Amino acid sequence: MSTTAHTEDYDVLVIGSGEAGKYLAWTLAAEGHRTAVVERKLIGGSCPNIACLPSKNIIQSAKVRSYAGRAAEFGVELESAATSMKGVQARKRAMVEGLRRMHLDRYQASGAELIMGEARFTGARSVDVEVTDVGRRRLRGERVFLDLGTHATVPDVPGLAAARPMTHVELLDLDRLPEHLIVIGGGYVGLELAQAMRRFGARVTLVEHGPQLAGREDADVAAAILDLFHDEGITVHLHTRIHGVEGESGSAVRVAADGPDGPCVIDGTDLLVGVGRTPNTGDLGLERAGVKLTDTGYVAVDERLATTAAGVWAMGECAGSPHFTHVAFDDFRVVYDNLHGGGSTTTGRLVPSCLFTDPELARVGLGETDAARLGIGYRLLTLPMAAVLRTRTLSEPRGFMKMLIAADSDEILGFTAFGTEAGELMAAVQTAMTGHVPYTALRAAIFAHPTMAEGLTFLLRQRPEAPHGRA
Repeated sequence: MSTTAHTEDYDVLVIGSGEAGKYLAWTLAAEGHRTAVVERKLIGGSCPNIACLPSKNIIQSAKVRSYAGRAAEFGVELESAATSMKGVQARKRAMVEGLRRMHLDRYQASGAELIMGEARFTGARSVDVEVTDVGRRRLRGERVFLDLGTHATVPDVPGLAAARPMTHVELLDLDRLPEHLIVIGGGYVGLELAQAMRRFGARVTLVEHGPQLAGREDADVAAAILDLFHDEGITVHLHTRIHGVEGESGSAVRVAADGPDGPCVIDGTDLLVGVGRTPNTGDLGLERAGVKLTDTGYVAVDERLATTAAGVWAMGECAGSPHFTHVAFDDFRVVYDNLHGGGSTTTGRLVPSCLFTDPELARVGLGETDAARLGIGYRLLTLPMAAVLRTRTLSEPRGFMKMLIAADSDEILGFTAFGTEAGELMAAVQTAMTGHVPYTALRAAIFAHPTMAEGLTFLLRQRPEAPHGRA
């Protein structure tokens, strides 16, 4: 195995093959730039391998399991609706393998070189890469792009690390069904996977230290999710702080906590931690490259995603961008545009979000909590999902939608939908907001019947409430 290496020069050197990194590499390589991508493990990053797409695959299987339990409601008779986690995993793994092959094909077609190994910076725009089963390669890029990603945070709670809790990575690869899953955290990971595991047949208890689930959402949204979880048989502890864990996840765990009624103990068989993300910026020698970090460990960047080092950019979650794959793709667009003389920035981006519980929660723009915090006056339109006739055909009437309109104009400030197909419904409003279309113009649009988008017709026919907050 080689222990020395000469320096190999590239026009473009990308560290990490996540959403932003891979698209930048494929695009620049196809334009004729000598391009290399260094990836330590997951070809294509976390989204197609262990996060976004695998989780939504598992969630869909759980939805089918839920439908099976409701079969009689739809006039279908079933003798058995048992869950086979091995079957669930087989479907997911087949999808992941197909995505992996697709990524490899894209690398080959674009001409970008994919190097599997661990990179560490040795100086300005220079890295040593420990290549799997080959040895060390020394690479230098005329331009370097960091797409390092993040990993699940395991909080410093006595006994928690020793209990070997699962993160989403391990849970999404589990071939068995937990008997009683304890979920720590009421954010996106905790909510999506808690519901999925419950629908497969596990007992589920969720512990959240804050006053509500989905802590960044409006109180009425959080209350609707809590009602959903209660109806599905998920036990939820709010205002509850964990101060100790005993046992080992996968056999028996005991969680000691303090809640609204005082100390409590929760016994389960498995433990899932979903309380946040930590950037993958440690142990890379970034200081040798002149790349500074923020106080929270993210790469410090400007509005064009340039770092403090000349010729080095950072994209995606490691740059502190909102933790969504669609934002990482937009980071690629911002960087690519600026490399070609454009002026795109990350300032003022209209970022949508979608929580893939069933039903979905989708939001774009401001919520009421945001408007109140910013001192922005607004008028409010609301509509229960049951008023949208499409939900009657699907037997999915749960939820509501609401739109915030500026107090002194017809500008759409934000839109939230909690209901079936909410993400697709949100996209219609987002399109209007992107084009600065007033809500009155959207109100005049003709939407097909019976679709979820038709619900906007009835929402926008309502009379807006009197202005809230500052006028």
